[in-house]
Amino acid sequence: MIPVKIKVKSGAKIPQYQSSGSAGADIFAFLEEPVTIKQGAAALIPTGIFIEIPEGYEAQIRPRSGLAIKHGITLLNTPGTIDSDYRGEIKVIVTNLGNKDFTVTNEMRIAQMIFNKCYKGYFVQADSLNTTERNEGGFGHSGL
Repeated sequence: MIPVKIKVKSGAKIPQYQSSGSAGADIFAFLEEPVTIKQGAAALIPTGIFIEIPEGYEAQIRPRSGLAIKHGITLLNTPGTIDSDYRGEIKVIVTNLGNKDFTVTNEMRIAQMIFNKCYKGYFVQADSLNTTERNEGGFGHSGL
């Protein structure tokens, strides 16, 4: 576990782990009024929380599987990264891939937040790269 400072707007909910084995803490919508997301559309949903993560870590914002399978609700830019130096409100880009409009209400569990250690790379310029069996094989190169 890592220490995560959190500032919460009045009335917003602190993220919650639903069980002792949960990897992600559920984060909640913080809305003055419900937001209906039309089929194929997206909306930026505020959470009312601000966090301070230790340097060398990130928070990843991921979809909730129940919303995905039951309603076709997922997140764009997933997983979204919250950098250790970001201090703004966490907002979630919710999109509706389902077959009917979906309404997000205040305090609805809309995403989950997972913390990860980050490693920075350093770049070494080279004139060539080692060859591999795959080499430049890209999207779909290995078949179905």
